[in-house]
Amino acid sequence: MARLSTELERYFFEEDRQPQVKLIDILSLAGERIFGFLFVILALPSALPIPAPGYSIPFGIVMFLLAIQLIAGAKRPWLPQGMKNHAIKLETVRGFVKAGIPWLKKIEAIARPRLSYICISLPGRVVIGVAIALMSISMMIPIPGTNTLPAIGIFVTGFGLVEDDGAISLGGLIICLIGAILSISILIALWLGGTNLVDLIKDWLSQ
Repeated sequence: MARLSTELERYFFEEDRQPQVKLIDILSLAGERIFGFLFVILALPSALPIPAPGYSIPFGIVMFLLAIQLIAGAKRPWLPQGMKNHAIKLETVRGFVKAGIPWLKKIEAIARPRLSYICISLPGRVVIGVAIALMSISMMIPIPGTNTLPAIGIFVTGFGLVEDDGAISLGGLIICLIGAILSISILIALWLGGTNLVDLIKDWLSQ
């Protein structure tokens, strides 16, 4: 099976495409790795260090639905027809893919099947599904700081699923944990009236 970066380069840059791309159009690339593939693709826009307004909430909803199905032990994901047929401009998708491929290649350079039970066993997939569901919820919160790190966690964890690399998925879960702590701290800070947790700590220390 070809590397994910190779498949994406071929599909989006080497073959002729319609001006708009639908999610259903690229599902054929996934093969048996469809859950991990979808998590990687859908998390990519928000995980990149470039502006991606408008994608965190809808893609977060889709990933939440996928995560629930992963927890339930589904072998193939189900998505509403409207989601599968939602169109995005080809040039927009190419921009995200072009920016994300160098990161994919860096992870692919160290990826190999190891600790695979984390990715293929039901308990492992339940833990991964719960983490991704929580990070998807965080991505849906329209507050700065609650999107990028959770998206990176989903991206890395999903890539581990693609490669059956439990070590990479574990790394992604650690990022998810850090993302959860950050998101919770931001929400607590806002609830307490501060701009962020760092400002609150400074205020407490000054007192």
